[in-house]
Amino acid sequence: MPPDGDAGDEGALDRAVRALARSDHSEVRLRAKLARAGVSEAGQTEAIETLARAGYVDDARFARDRAARLAARGYGDDWIRADLEAQGVAGDDVEAALGALQPEGERAEREAVKAGGGVRVVRVLARKGFTEGTLEAVVARFVADDGSERVG
Repeated sequence: MPPDGDAGDEGALDRAVRALARSDHSEVRLRAKLARAGVSEAGQTEAIETLARAGYVDDARFARDRAARLAARGYGDDWIRADLEAQGVAGDDVEAALGALQPEGERAEREAVKAGGGVRVVRVLARKGFTEGTLEAVVARFVADDGSERVG
């Protein structure tokens, strides 16, 4: 047992590695997992710094990968931004990850085509976190041309 009597620090690195083996985590989320396991702040910091030096904890990479997965699943920039922020990713990394994606308007157009157009598609895209400007463009392109449904 460590001199400070905190048995939770034993195996902190192993706990962190096991968590990362299951799925990638931001530093904040990994730190929270370790804290729930009873690892002291010093133990958390040591494990995370070791893994960061080895390239296993990298919030910029985490943000890019997670943003790409969410975009591929049809989510808009507002949703992706909120998700990354909830994961504890810093603002600069969030914005860089969003900047690396296909433009939101192109993603919205693809989703609108999949959903079949019409007013319903605007509700679907709004629920998936597409920005107001993108929704307005979708309305102009897919709803305004569709005389079968009326907005309002």
